[in-house]
Amino acid sequence: MKIQEDNAPYDEINVTPMLDLAYVLLIVFILMATVSVQGITVNLPKASDAPSLAKPQTKAITITADGTVYLDTFPVSMEQLESTLQQYKAVNPALPVVIKGDAAVQYVKIVDVLALLGKLEITQIGLVTQNLVK
Repeated sequence: MKIQEDNAPYDEINVTPMLDLAYVLLIVFILMATVSVQGITVNLPKASDAPSLAKPQTKAITITADGTVYLDTFPVSMEQLESTLQQYKAVNPALPVVIKGDAAVQYVKIVDVLALLGKLEITQIGLVTQNLVK
């Protein structure tokens, strides 16, 4: 057995204690990170049981590829659409309307619906499109 002198340099460094410490620190970090993500408890206010009177009643006008016009889920003619929207506009002057037109529909059908909405002075109009994801 060789006895090492006090002034002789070390040939090897024992890294096992450093790895043990690194693993323990990693485990402590993971545990502390998951514990702190739990959130904060907040006492939220309760809503009243009365229905809200200011809830918007958005109407959806759908135009299919064959040119059929739907109000919400019911097929309607342009005359029926006009009379029904007049009734809704009388109840809610700020009536919001969204238009969903099929990509294959002739553009003139959408223009006709937009002209009808302009005639009824409905100004809150949305056009529904599809997101293009690359």
